[in-house]
Amino acid sequence: MNLALESAALREGGIEAVVIGGWPVLLVRSEGTVRATINRCTHAAAAFAPGGRVRRGVLMCPAHGARFDTVTGKCIGSLYRPLRTFPVKEMDGWITVSVPDDAPGPDEQPVAR
Repeated sequence: MNLALESAALREGGIEAVVIGGWPVLLVRSEGTVRATINRCTHAAAAFAPGGRVRRGVLMCPAHGARFDTVTGKCIGSLYRPLRTFPVKEMDGWITVSVPDDAPGPDEQPVAR
């Protein structure tokens, strides 16, 4: 597990982009639970942060409105590939995320808008 963020920095309904071991990670707090996904939409390769929103565990891409379940990564209402999700823990005032040891490939990096 890699230290990602102080718990207090991620408010309810908030999203926060961090880079852990080269991986673009998006932290989401929804309904009191923290989730971690890749910070790259599988539809248009755009970053979710800044500008993305989360409501009731559903993450919406700011570029084209694609929606994803933050628990499973599954796209809702479309056939886009699911998001990669990462194991996350919150304890002692910190959020930690486990990312692969290998560096992310180009298809796992967001493109600039």
